[in-house]
Amino acid sequence: MESQRFILCEGESVCDILSVMTQDIIKEENLRDDLKYYFMSPCEKYRARRHVPWKLGVQILKIVMITTQLVLFGLNNQLVVSYKEENTMALKNLFLKDYSGVDEDDYSVAVYTQQDVYDSLFYVLDQYSQLGRLSTGPINYAEDEDGTLLPLLICKEYYKRGSVEPPDEAYDIDAQLETVCMSHDPKTANLWRTQNSSFFELDFYRLVDIKITFQLKGINLQTVRSRELPDCYSFYVTITFDNQCHSGKVKIFLDTDAQSSACRDWKISGTAQKNTHYLLLFDGFVILVCLTSAVLCTRSIVLAVRLLQRFSRFFHENYNRKVCEDDQREFLNGWYVLVIVSDLLAIIGSILKMEIQAKSLTSYDVCSIFLGTSTLMVWVGVIRYLGYFQKYNVLILTMKAAFPKVLRFCCCAGMIYLGYTFCGWIVLGPYHEKFEGLSRVAECLFSLLNGDDMFTTFAQLKDKNTLVWLFSRAYLYSFISLFIYMVLSLFIALITDAYETIKVLSLSATTSEQKYHKKPYYHFIGMQIRHLSC
Repeated sequence: MESQRFILCEGESVCDILSVMTQDIIKEENLRDDLKYYFMSPCEKYRARRHVPWKLGVQILKIVMITTQLVLFGLNNQLVVSYKEENTMALKNLFLKDYSGVDEDDYSVAVYTQQDVYDSLFYVLDQYSQLGRLSTGPINYAEDEDGTLLPLLICKEYYKRGSVEPPDEAYDIDAQLETVCMSHDPKTANLWRTQNSSFFELDFYRLVDIKITFQLKGINLQTVRSRELPDCYSFYVTITFDNQCHSGKVKIFLDTDAQSSACRDWKISGTAQKNTHYLLLFDGFVILVCLTSAVLCTRSIVLAVRLLQRFSRFFHENYNRKVCEDDQREFLNGWYVLVIVSDLLAIIGSILKMEIQAKSLTSYDVCSIFLGTSTLMVWVGVIRYLGYFQKYNVLILTMKAAFPKVLRFCCCAGMIYLGYTFCGWIVLGPYHEKFEGLSRVAECLFSLLNGDDMFTTFAQLKDKNTLVWLFSRAYLYSFISLFIYMVLSLFIALITDAYETIKVLSLSATTSEQKYHKKPYYHFIGMQIRHLSC
């Protein structure tokens, strides 16, 4: 009896051990299959488990819809931009005397005599008083809520006290500025010259500037052609006679700030309103598709985190080892994050577009930024699916391998670039129009780095100062030689080196694929799971 009981107990222990071993083998095999399945392409997942690639279908649909939405908004935005630009040009021709249609570099018109200043000033007032009879467009004076015309405001800013005697090289200036303003009814603005003649007696040696501000109302009727409701616009116009330099050149600027709004009282026949409803419905469907895409990608991230936890727990329990950080990052797909961010931007942009379409909002620029950025990210996200094909994956792998080195290289080269930027601005700024501001210097140097406008940059430098002329030659020759022949060549060499490395790895991966009749990474995960640890 004792021996029989011992044999029975021994048999039960063996069975338990075999049962535990079987469960461990099944658990490991399931983990292998899940790992292999996770890194498959959508088509391979469908062939392996017959799972429909919903994310791929949603992404394709989203690309088509977001691109269509962007094109529709872009065409509408083009009409708005062209209307504002043409309106500004029309206002310049209406209010600037002898305007030729060609501005100076700072978009100003210049006058050089006192009589020209008076003539230009009175010309603005005369033209404004008869605006309704002059303008060919639907634009007129603005009114307040009571129906009263908003007045025209003219302000002159000048030094409080001053006397200048150039022959004696003497001056007496009180630097404190004073501002005197007057306002008048728009239709009688031309009578100011007689009723307030003392106001227009200008001491040019004290005068800093004169500003004329008024508000106009207009309607953009061209949107009717695209079957959309016209917008009403408020134009805040400022005409400035700038004499800050006191150099004998008075610059005249005309600036407009256009703000659109929904017209309060309108009636239109045709299909414009009906077309608006269709566009709102389309934008709502885009939001629904983006929400679906974001939910599916979020679900994939959650499943990937759970798989990583299973993978890490398996190594910890069976081998008491930790999965490397590089291997952990393989589970966290950055493309999903990119898609989710693009979906959020597209949703916000679509909501703003719907508000603009319904005339509840007028922020075209903000909406353009959201829609443009989301479309950019959506099209960049297409590269993820091309990455499943070995021949198309070279660009992604090369960028991924070269990016850290290129970033470090650009940080070092950027220090030299900034040094040249500051040096060129302070030394060559007074003598060369391309070096007048820091941003212009940076843009000019970037153009030179790419081989653009080299001769023009050399030739446009004013050779009034021989020392500066010699310095400019040394400056430009050293920059071009350093950056084109050394920095740019090293930059290209870094990317070329990364490409050659990826090319070698790709050839070895192809050989391994032919050997095992599987993708090398899948085979590595499925058959060599124990080696994916630190």
